[in-house]
Amino acid sequence: MVRFTLRQTKEILTSQSGLALVGALLQRTPLAQSLNRLPSPLERKFTLKNSDIAFSMVGLLVQGKSDFEAIESFRRDRLFQLALNLSRVPSAAILRQRVDKATEDWDEAIRRANVHLLKQHAVLTACEEGYIPIDMDVSPMDNSGTKKEGVSPTYKKTEGYAPLFVYIGREGYLLNLDFREGRRHSQCEGTVEFLKETLEMLTEFRHREYLLRADSAHDSLDNFVMIEQFNRAHPHIHVDFLIKHNLRRESISHWFEIAKEHGQKTTPREGKTVYTGRILKQYPELEYPVWAVFQITERTVTAQGQHLLIPEIEVDVYLTSLNKAPKKVIELYHDHGTSEQYHSEFKTDIGVERLPSGYFETNQRVMFLTLLAFNLLRIIGQESLDYHGNPIKARHRIHRRRLRSVIQDLIYLAARVIRHARQWILGFGVESPFYETFHYLYLKWAG
Repeated sequence: MVRFTLRQTKEILTSQSGLALVGALLQRTPLAQSLNRLPSPLERKFTLKNSDIAFSMVGLLVQGKSDFEAIESFRRDRLFQLALNLSRVPSAAILRQRVDKATEDWDEAIRRANVHLLKQHAVLTACEEGYIPIDMDVSPMDNSGTKKEGVSPTYKKTEGYAPLFVYIGREGYLLNLDFREGRRHSQCEGTVEFLKETLEMLTEFRHREYLLRADSAHDSLDNFVMIEQFNRAHPHIHVDFLIKHNLRRESISHWFEIAKEHGQKTTPREGKTVYTGRILKQYPELEYPVWAVFQITERTVTAQGQHLLIPEIEVDVYLTSLNKAPKKVIELYHDHGTSEQYHSEFKTDIGVERLPSGYFETNQRVMFLTLLAFNLLRIIGQESLDYHGNPIKARHRIHRRRLRSVIQDLIYLAARVIRHARQWILGFGVESPFYETFHYLYLKWAG
């Protein structure tokens, strides 16, 4: 066994050189100017700027750290300050205090900066039919065992929050979010206004065809009417919708009879019959036709070969403005399930499942800063895929890098911080596996 000799040198070393990429991207957004125009809660000349507070929190979040106390590890970290262009690194107490006192104006400034970031740097990939997917979904955040403001029972029977997320593109960029108490229903008061606000963001992008996908919790005529009004007000953009139908009090036997009359019958195996088809569903409030695409499955024999005394009938109905074949519509909706992976990345990879504050408003600020951190990491990951250097290799075509791998490979990249000839230099080891990718991305964004 080799016995190492331990020694502390005067060299400045860092294990988070990827903060330089984050800082370069942040400087290409208007966020610093927007936040610094807002009033500071403490009227003193030596008070830190609003951008120092926001960027410090983002610097923690892109490393998977959400606690305010984590900033103490970076109080004397020169790279943290230089990379994020901070006048000074705040203490944990000041960081918490300033985020507590931040207003809703911060949310709006972050939203605008996020749209600007996506517009300039995100390449949105369409689904097979040429539509840019917009996936809307509620994902509860478990904060059980705490007395935080707004924590209440969610539909998953846990104590926590129930934010509404909206993702765009097959890559899963986070377009917008609505932070909510756990007890609030998915289609609660304010959802239509939130959806309208989100669709207005689409006017900033160059794409023309979008497809909004959501589960049955958002099966609401109010949503359909609002989408139609949006399309009428923006003729250069068209948003179609694909939302799972909430059967509510509709009987299964009713849809089974419709399926036998209008559906195409297939028998994948003995004892299993599937009816697939569509019918027009009438809404007097809408000008555009709405199709009810159904897939009804009748099982008389289980997959294990057991015969059933009473047949099992499974009903899936999807409401859509798409005039497409039922099979294609069902495939498009099933692809909506990918958004569950995005929830996992947001809550687990960045580490905000359990939010750091006892105040609802403070946690809302943290959520919006996490929205920005999420997309910064996503952009770094996707851009690294476009660089065909040695570090990025795979047997199969990769469409999206998970945020955890971005943090591990490119944010936690060791380097030596050198001050020479009035320049700050990052020195990487000769065997650093992701140096070429890092070099390519930094030159692209920092110039």
